[in-house]
Amino acid sequence: MTARTDESALGYEQARDELIEVVRRLEAGGTTLEESLALWERGEELAKVCRRWLDGARARLDAALAERDEGGEAPGGPGAGADGLDEDADR
Repeated sequence: MTARTDESALGYEQARDELIEVVRRLEAGGTTLEESLALWERGEELAKVCRRWLDGARARLDAALAERDEGGEAPGGPGAGADGLDEDADR
């Protein structure tokens, strides 16, 4: 795979790690203006990939919380607290 991997194929961690490397290279300096612009553009693409993954994760969490709230029961069943753990477990 090349450094310009198809964004749709990138996982969150892969995009995040590549973005970290892009930022590191930009902060280190020593690149030409053209190289810096190319790195900046790649960083913008990677940031969008990360944002899409995070937005998707948020939507899944919101849906799970809404489903839980509609059922009137916290994860973990009756007696579980908001964190899904049994509140009486330590007694």
